[in-house]
Amino acid sequence: MKRRNWLAVPALAAVALAAPNVFAQAFPNKPIRLVVPFAPGGTTDIIARVIAEPMGKALGQTVIVENKPGGGGSIGATETARATPDGYSLGMATVSTTAANPAINPKVPYNPTTDFTPIINIAATPNIIAVHPSFPAKDYKGFVDALKKAPGRYSYSSSGSGGIGHLQMELFKNLSGTFITHIPYRGAGPALNDTVAGQVPMIFDNLPSALPFIRDNRLVPIVVAAPQRLRELPNVPTFREVGLEPVNRMAYYGIYGPKGIPADVVQKIHEGVMKALQDPAVRKRIEDTGSFIIANTPQQFAQQIQAEFDVYKKVVDTAKLKLD
Repeated sequence: MKRRNWLAVPALAAVALAAPNVFAQAFPNKPIRLVVPFAPGGTTDIIARVIAEPMGKALGQTVIVENKPGGGGSIGATETARATPDGYSLGMATVSTTAANPAINPKVPYNPTTDFTPIINIAATPNIIAVHPSFPAKDYKGFVDALKKAPGRYSYSSSGSGGIGHLQMELFKNLSGTFITHIPYRGAGPALNDTVAGQVPMIFDNLPSALPFIRDNRLVPIVVAAPQRLRELPNVPTFREVGLEPVNRMAYYGIYGPKGIPADVVQKIHEGVMKALQDPAVRKRIEDTGSFIIANTPQQFAQQIQAEFDVYKKVVDTAKLKLD
């Protein structure tokens, strides 16, 4: 499959980087903290841990991954936004924390387009609806038929209220005329565990965290959000194919920090990640999850964050979505 920068968008905003830092030549001289705003086991955590070690080697310092779950990712994102802007406290930027959650939750205590310094978008991943094998359908048509025959009977798990899985499933429900009860968790890992165990019949999740369970026949894939059918799941249709184009959006996984990180430091972090991504073994580990390598500039990532926030804000306003 050809890997392409599907997220490229027209320039919507310029990223404002701080003036050069006279101390930047010394950066980094201590370990760097990388906050994952979700529980271990989800896609954000997987991508962060794949990139942390080679990124640390490239920068000459250890990159320590810390999980700070809760609030659909907003707790960890808030911690990143309020950190000292010196480059030593970074966060994983996701569609949930920079677009979906802020779009639906007016209480999120940060502005996703002005309170951060975007550094790099590492990868984009498809999203997928998957069901427990006990669910009475194994394909998209049967899935929708089962939901319509029993409105409210079934529930779905997500990484949390306001996350991309929540908003995309709510949009799916709105467009497909179905009703499914939302069960929010503190991350995709716990949500997956309960779905695989059969405690919740389905999940709207990012592909990398769900794919191992699909390969082991512990989850059944129904429909995927991706530009085209995936080589890993050639028999699973995209949302575009089933007539639900608005749901057909992938997720991104990048690195950002608090507003005001000096431009020199941003450049060094960006170079460290780019060097890590030049390693074929690192690229393969990411691509084997079903993800697409993006590896863009800070300016391009800032544009993507703005564009995704605008899209999900329109989705929320049009569909009149509210938190559970």
